[in-house]
Amino acid sequence: MTLAVEDVVVRFGAVDAVAGVSLTAGTGEIVTLLGPSGCGKSTLLRAINRMNDLIPTCTTRGRLLLDDEDVHGPQVDVTALRRRVGMVFQKPNPFPMSVYDNIAYGPRVHGMKTSGAAERRRLDELVERSLVNAALWDEVKDRLRKPALGLSGGQQQRLCIARVLAVEPDVILMDEPTSALDPISTSKIETLLEELKRRYTIVIVTHNMQQAGRVSDATGFFLHGELVEYAPTKEIFFNPKDERTENYISGRFG
Repeated sequence: MTLAVEDVVVRFGAVDAVAGVSLTAGTGEIVTLLGPSGCGKSTLLRAINRMNDLIPTCTTRGRLLLDDEDVHGPQVDVTALRRRVGMVFQKPNPFPMSVYDNIAYGPRVHGMKTSGAAERRRLDELVERSLVNAALWDEVKDRLRKPALGLSGGQQQRLCIARVLAVEPDVILMDEPTSALDPISTSKIETLLEELKRRYTIVIVTHNMQQAGRVSDATGFFLHGELVEYAPTKEIFFNPKDERTENYISGRFG
């Protein structure tokens, strides 16, 4: 799956939060978006799965393409789009239900039947596969019917990733997915990302430059709504073309 952002402008009232941004991301790579708070990174992320639609003053121009289909096209079913483009947020947000039901929720909403024994078996297999793919199965397999809110913070975040995987998305968006986690949990998430990028297009917003250096293949540096520079991560960190990028990477501001 190829994600292409073409000259995208996101405006709140008269203010451009994202100003003419273009970039691409594909399966097999992780793209990170770096920059100081309020520079447009998360706004762009929310434009991709149309979460900004919930804000009355927000308008979007330009094209956001998933394999050449514009996600803002009039024919797009937003519910179906949000299945294809999963979102993991800064703070873990498991539903107040069991571990099993957290994972099963999305497939049920999207029409998966569970009335017969064979259908329930398929759902059981999907729940297990999603938890395995989120590197969580071994830790929760004996507590599937217990409340998800009883898990640790790191486990809850991996549960949220498993919940996204359960609806079989094409793209996974992550908005500072480890900023609320301890170093051990962060390391587990980063290891998981290396595995997931083989099958998904992944875009991550982060303030953690060390993390961007560890996990990403390409990095975009944002400032005041502008994509200042977008290049392979090693190039951004060791040979930036723009002085503003160099100043941010070196810690002179931000």
